[in-house]
Amino acid sequence: MVSRIFSSNSGVRRWIAGSAALLVGVALLSGCSGQSGGSATLDKKAKVSLTVWTGQEEGAEKLLEKLAAKFEKLHPNVSLNLSPGASSTEDLLQKLSASFAGGNYPDMSYSFGSWTSQLESSDRTLDITKQVADPSVKWSEFSKAAQETARPTGKKTIGFPAIVDNLALLYNKTVFDNAGVAYPTNDWTWDDFRAAAKKLTDKSKHIYGYAYSVSGSEETTWQLWPHLWQNGGAILSKDGTKSAFNSEAGVKSVNFLRDMAITDKSVYLDQTDTKFGQLFASDDIGMITSGPWQLYDLGVAKTRYGVTYLPGTNGNHATVSGPDVWALFDHKDANRAYWTYEWAKYLTDPAQDLQWNVAIGNLPLRSSEADSPEFAAQVKANPGLDVMAANSANATTARPTVAGYVGLSAAIGDAVSQVLQGQGTADAALTTAAAKADKALKAK
Repeated sequence: MVSRIFSSNSGVRRWIAGSAALLVGVALLSGCSGQSGGSATLDKKAKVSLTVWTGQEEGAEKLLEKLAAKFEKLHPNVSLNLSPGASSTEDLLQKLSASFAGGNYPDMSYSFGSWTSQLESSDRTLDITKQVADPSVKWSEFSKAAQETARPTGKKTIGFPAIVDNLALLYNKTVFDNAGVAYPTNDWTWDDFRAAAKKLTDKSKHIYGYAYSVSGSEETTWQLWPHLWQNGGAILSKDGTKSAFNSEAGVKSVNFLRDMAITDKSVYLDQTDTKFGQLFASDDIGMITSGPWQLYDLGVAKTRYGVTYLPGTNGNHATVSGPDVWALFDHKDANRAYWTYEWAKYLTDPAQDLQWNVAIGNLPLRSSEADSPEFAAQVKANPGLDVMAANSANATTARPTVAGYVGLSAAIGDAVSQVLQGQGTADAALTTAAAKADKALKAK
């Protein structure tokens, strides 16, 4: 997404960075001891001071501070102390881990979605499941993936969604027009997609129909998940202890990409995770699967592009999303817990989200914001953003947040990269990847 979180400008890069921080923080989280104490009885008029770590760079931070000032004016007994919390968003997990051990952790913090299972296991988070069940909260306005990320184990709701994104199909109108191929629609199947990619490819002009990362990073991995889900597969077993991608659905998904890359030769295989976006912008690639973060650069390059849902399987256009959350923490104080929840709810209500997420070019958190004048202005500046917002309805499954996902992602990323470059079969590669992934999951 066009996220303004420090130097990162990609949902995938945020996830990769978050995964790296996860490796640093796991041991620290498991060794926490001691909790602060406070009032056991709620007094809504009592003076309360809350610490909030935003994880944001200066521009986004200032917008949050303005919203905090408005909240304080509505509730004069509440003082909100906002700060980024760390020198970068990626450092927040380690900072949280240290603060848990010292008993000086915040009341609320921005969190990468990949951290949420570990945060829950720290035994420091609030459980707001009962509160968000209130119809007035309109929890259903958040995408399914965002809801699941805020409920990492399905047992507790540890916060509110903070930022959402998803993968959609972007197509280069110039490449399509030059090849005489009809533009994609939201009803496209993967067969339609493959056929178009073949027609768009012109090796003599170094033009490819599609691009795929073979770096082995999370960029490689998360691009596979929609194929897996649409074919009826799963990433993990139901109890989350073992990998499940080494299945008929997994093999079919990898073989589809292999056939495009090896048989059709219609796929530009990107070793860098970044070059494919540049080539798409310069009219050398016909289609990419990417997210909101791509649109600003395309506007700067004056690329003629369009956006649709991902192609589907039997009408299923499932996409993948990497939501982040506002994690809420428990200080055993009824007053702090109450006002932490109220502040998080206020911040993520439509009126305030339009002044933050939408204002900085992100997708709106809630479906009800899609028809707002504020979002319409962003769509005018970044055409296709509205399609991506509607595509949130196809983000029905969250990426796993278990600690072992880091190793699982690396294993499947390597497997896909090898197969797409003609090294081995999907069956063998997924079998090897599953063994590595299960070892990583067991080690968590």
